Amino acid sequence: MGCFFGLPLHESNQLVSAEAIVKRTIIGYWIATVFAVVVMTISGVLAVGHMPGFMDRIARFGYPPYFANLLGVGKLTGVVVLLAPRSGRLKEWAYAAFGIVVISACYTHYESGDGLLRALEPMVTGIALAISYALRPASRRFTVAVPSEVRVSG
Repeated sequence: MGCFFGLPLHESNQLVSAEAIVKRTIIGYWIATVFAVVVMTISGVLAVGHMPGFMDRIARFGYPPYFANLLGVGKLTGVVVLLAPRSGRLKEWAYAAFGIVVISACYTHYESGDGLLRALEPMVTGIALAISYALRPASRRFTVAVPSEVRVSG
């Protein structure tokens, strides 16, 4: 048996069933989501707990101490939303907010003189969030019900 992008092939070189692809997609979703959630949880706890190392960085970046509270509560709230079942609309907001946090972190590191590599480090979490967003199952998406018939009066 061969392999195509990590998917095993049958002897007739047919890809495995759609079931196997869905299973791999769900596994990829959870790996990316758990990674992003762990990063956001750790940094959220550090912020809310006003841990010395974290607060030193906040001060060095020029942010006031209360900013850590806003950042930490926002991150921890987003983590809860991403892990909760359903809530598709809230998940959309959480992904958007985390995207803003990641971009802001990159910009802050770069502008504070940390260098390009350190400035790009938050993008690892950003990539995990993008993968999580792209692979999320239908039950975790926001869907809008569209009426089957739309009448136009005129």
